[in-house]
Amino acid sequence: MTKYRAAYYLWEISVASKNVLYKSSSHARNSFKIWFDSSPILKSLLSDYQWYEDPEWNKARGISDKIRSSLSLSNSKQKKLNRINTTRHYSTTRVRRDDPSKISEIGKLNNNNNNNNNNNNNNGMKEDEKESDSKRNLQSSKVPSSRLSRLFHYGSLAAGVSMNVAAQGLTEVAKGNSPTWKSLILSDSNIERITKKFSQMRGAALKIGQLMSFQDEKVLPAELYSILSKVQNSAHYMPQRQLLRVLKTELGEDWENRFQSFDRIPIAAASIGQVHTATLKSGEKVVVKIQYPGVKKSIDSDLSNLLMLLTASRLLPKGLFLDKIVANARKELKWECDYIREAKALQKFEELLKGDEVFSVPHVFEDLTTSNILTMTKMEGYEIMKLPPRLNTQKIKNFIAENIMRLCLTEIAQFKYMQTDPNWANFLYNEKTQKIELLDFGASRPFPDEFIIKYRKLLTYTTKNDRNAVKKMSEELGYLTGLESSAMIEAHVDSVMTLGEPFTGGNVGTLFDFQNQTVSDRIRENIGLMVNERLCPPPEETYSLHRKFSGIFLLCAKFGASVHCARLFDQIFAYKE
Repeated sequence: MTKYRAAYYLWEISVASKNVLYKSSSHARNSFKIWFDSSPILKSLLSDYQWYEDPEWNKARGISDKIRSSLSLSNSKQKKLNRINTTRHYSTTRVRRDDPSKISEIGKLNNNNNNNNNNNNNNGMKEDEKESDSKRNLQSSKVPSSRLSRLFHYGSLAAGVSMNVAAQGLTEVAKGNSPTWKSLILSDSNIERITKKFSQMRGAALKIGQLMSFQDEKVLPAELYSILSKVQNSAHYMPQRQLLRVLKTELGEDWENRFQSFDRIPIAAASIGQVHTATLKSGEKVVVKIQYPGVKKSIDSDLSNLLMLLTASRLLPKGLFLDKIVANARKELKWECDYIREAKALQKFEELLKGDEVFSVPHVFEDLTTSNILTMTKMEGYEIMKLPPRLNTQKIKNFIAENIMRLCLTEIAQFKYMQTDPNWANFLYNEKTQKIELLDFGASRPFPDEFIIKYRKLLTYTTKNDRNAVKKMSEELGYLTGLESSAMIEAHVDSVMTLGEPFTGGNVGTLFDFQNQTVSDRIRENIGLMVNERLCPPPEETYSLHRKFSGIFLLCAKFGASVHCARLFDQIFAYKE
């Protein structure tokens, strides 16, 4: 009897416990739902990943976005009015608002300047608009200068991308989709995250992105090309404290006394450094190129981290020989970080182009140049890809394209010394002088005589339609080993022959129409096969030379230019035995 009673009590206890747990879990679920539905932070977070949608929250966020947008528009309109009604004077002096004497002095200066500005308003507006346009989208952020801080940034980038991949992967699976690794890692949010991080990091990461962005978009995955295109001109600039530290270290504590004026806000920010306008004591206008601190020392670690990220992401095909590309980039980046070397290259080009009627090169001021600062004449032209409507005519674009093609062929065949950076922002067109102004000589390099002779022979054989000679010279140069498949050899020879088509013509006076050319499309058709079956990397000189060549071809195509390619080739480049 006692056993049955104990069993009965045990049953009652278990039933009661079950009821308690059930009621408790029900209350817990209700409490959690109330908290979940009423937490604005959680809703915001989940809404960003599209895991939760609350119409009221979305409505509130829409109103907030609309208010921010209207405020930013009103601010931009006010800035535009300020640019139209005033002339900005670049100066390093700052005036306190509570100093009436200074304010009255400025008032007198403004009254005097107004009369002069009325006479020169159009020219002044053009100059201000050019400089304000270049500054408008720049952002300031401290350059991570130590290896540890840069490693932290790369780590945070990898972690952020990974978390986003995991979150979006779960979201897609929950929707019944089967996302690919490439689509997850190159989502819109990750592209934005990578672009911002590269722009903040500057240095090797941004430079590699900029160099690869000037390749044809068909060579790289479309999403990766989107990232690289966005970082072409998106570097942040140094904050004031960091900038002043560099200036004092390089030019001394009294650096300001060496200039009549110095604009502390840069007109441009790139991967290695930023550019400021200044006026010398003599009244001559100059630009001062200032290298980011720590960039030079971080090249090796940056490239190693970047190589690891690209390899782990499996975004690039094996035939690109990424390790060779990075090794070449390591050498060229160290060149570009040596501003003394760049100054000498600039002086060399100034001498080489001394008698040229089309090209103009800045003059270097050696007393204001160090290994981290380069001071040179300010060039007044417009970037060739940002010509104002009055200059954006086909005649001027043909003129620019033909002469840049002429310079490229001359650099290879005659100078044997080339500025290899294909960035189109390095070419300016001066409306007054009708000259093309050249910038940025950090990537300038010599080429050995043996390579130049063989390379000239290779392209000359294409103009003679000699396929066997093209194959043989490709082996001598190192493009082929002779052990490739017949399909790979044919694809390579076809591509080289196609590359030589613009320079081929029975009549050297014939214009080559880049607007209707199919050269790029036909070379693209062979890229997949060549990348997958290539047995050896191309010769080291090819990386920089073909980067410049492809940049010039793409420029001519974007301009829809007609160029006397055959005549230029015959006069400058053709190898005549």
